[in-house]
Amino acid sequence: MKEIQPDTSDSFVYSCSSAEMWGYEQFVPEHVLAFQASGETHIFHQNGTLILKKGQLMLARKNQFAKSFKTPANDGEYKAFSVILKAEDLQKYAAQQQIDIAKKYEGDSNIVLASDAFLESYFQSLFPYLNHPGKGSEHMTFSKIAEAIALILNNDPSLESFLFDFVEPYKINLEAFMEKNYQYNASIENFAKLTGRSLAAFKRDFKAQFRTTPAKWLKNKRLEEAYYLIHQKNRKSADIYLDLGFENLSHFYTAFKDKYGMTPTQSLTQQK
Repeated sequence: MKEIQPDTSDSFVYSCSSAEMWGYEQFVPEHVLAFQASGETHIFHQNGTLILKKGQLMLARKNQFAKSFKTPANDGEYKAFSVILKAEDLQKYAAQQQIDIAKKYEGDSNIVLASDAFLESYFQSLFPYLNHPGKGSEHMTFSKIAEAIALILNNDPSLESFLFDFVEPYKINLEAFMEKNYQYNASIENFAKLTGRSLAAFKRDFKAQFRTTPAKWLKNKRLEEAYYLIHQKNRKSADIYLDLGFENLSHFYTAFKDKYGMTPTQSLTQQK
């Protein structure tokens, strides 16, 4: 796989691969505009699954968990472009254009946009920034970001509230959120942010709710789900460890043995 990002701002990403593989990001901290040039990206997010096909564009909302699986086309090629729409760039653009959105956005977090010639040609124009990282000035980079924002709004003016909602996440039900999202491999800081809490408040509320620390609860919850999938659903360890938030198979085996006193294979043998 090949990923290129300029050193100046990390605002543009180009992904190219010839093999199926999982993406790395599981927490999306900023809005992202993505264009699928070839192959498919299967995006597993908090509210379901979205398949981005060749020629389609997607606008993904900040502050959400998501996993991606990259699938090359029949000719073995996978290509995708992404533009990171950082909060500071959106705020700068909103100030310049005198855009003021006072209410919180309540719509879908992942939107497939109707493709048009302007947006498709825009992504082709990013190659100089991708092929010559570090050579574009901050002013040049912002000009390309501003162009992307203008093209999004030209494509769908109703997306103003999506782009320019700067309201921080509000405090939500901690138990319900954790039970739904424990499988994402994200930092405790990101879990705290998505529940509308500071890190200190998150740890305090978590201890009151679960009577343990977030790290211990996440590890135990993931391992209990792994045990269930292996013993009740006949799933293999190699097929589930990423889905449950473990960084690698070795980490999963070690954690499983620490909890159950045996490897997943040994636990199946003992069950018989």
